[in-house]
Amino acid sequence: MDQTIPDTKSWPELAIGLFDKLTGRGAEITYDLQNLEVHVPSSTSPTAEHALWRVNGTVRIRTKDAATAARA
Repeated sequence: MDQTIPDTKSWPELAIGLFDKLTGRGAEITYDLQNLEVHVPSSTSPTAEHALWRVNGTVRIRTKDAATAARA
């Protein structure tokens, strides 16, 4: 039985897949970022202006949903 997993095509798909795998397991993802720079567009226009966000430190992502919160 072939259970091929389709390739992730976008960041939202990746985030949804990760959330689906970790929700309800008390999972936490920790990123330690050093001098990360992100150019955030003001719109989806090709001529959109960009704001520069700088991140230097720790980002924690915790998963939680209604079923998990009810058990806590």
